[in-house]
Amino acid sequence: MARHWSPDPVFRVLVVCTGNICRSALAERLGRAYLDDALGDAAEQVHLSSAGTGAVVGSGMHPDTALVLAGFGGDHTGFVARQLAPEMVVDADLTLTLTRAHRGTALAEAPRALARTFTLREAADLLALVDPDVDLPGDAFADRARALVRQMAAVRARRAGGAADDIGDPIGQPIDVQQQVGDAVVAALVPILARLVDLHGGGRWVAGPSGTGAFVQVS
Repeated sequence: MARHWSPDPVFRVLVVCTGNICRSALAERLGRAYLDDALGDAAEQVHLSSAGTGAVVGSGMHPDTALVLAGFGGDHTGFVARQLAPEMVVDADLTLTLTRAHRGTALAEAPRALARTFTLREAADLLALVDPDVDLPGDAFADRARALVRQMAAVRARRAGGAADDIGDPIGQPIDVQQQVGDAVVAALVPILARLVDLHGGGRWVAGPSGTGAFVQVS
């Protein structure tokens, strides 16, 4: 039986797009690189995964997306696309979708996950509305992270959604469009990851191309 909010030392994040070879694949591996740099071994306390509503099941990351990912310091090696399944949404502590349509599909799979399912841009904006000094109950990092998601849901009514919540599909587009989509994913994903890192006590990090295009720590 799927977990659904039972105590777990790992905070689980699911990213959803259509084919799971471009946007959500990039977000998963980009997030993994960020957390590994920021938290080291403690990054294992955040499980990042991705899936597609119409996945190209078994395929690797799109070659152009892999190039964009490499520019941000991520690695596509071993990535395999998966089809979204209800238990993935049920098990996730936070589901991030690339568009409102993906959010609707995820919630059709698991309607009770509404309070922890957001578009990527929606989640970033809602986190900005949550007081950084808010008291988050729980002794373990994963418990506090789940409490943070509940705070995001609590401020949802303060934000109007719309077409700007969507990050479009770059499939079949030139590499510069892939780069623009990558930049959009970074702009929304990094504030979310930074808040989790700060919650863990690992310091504040920002994404920015260093000389090698990797993530750099700032004071």
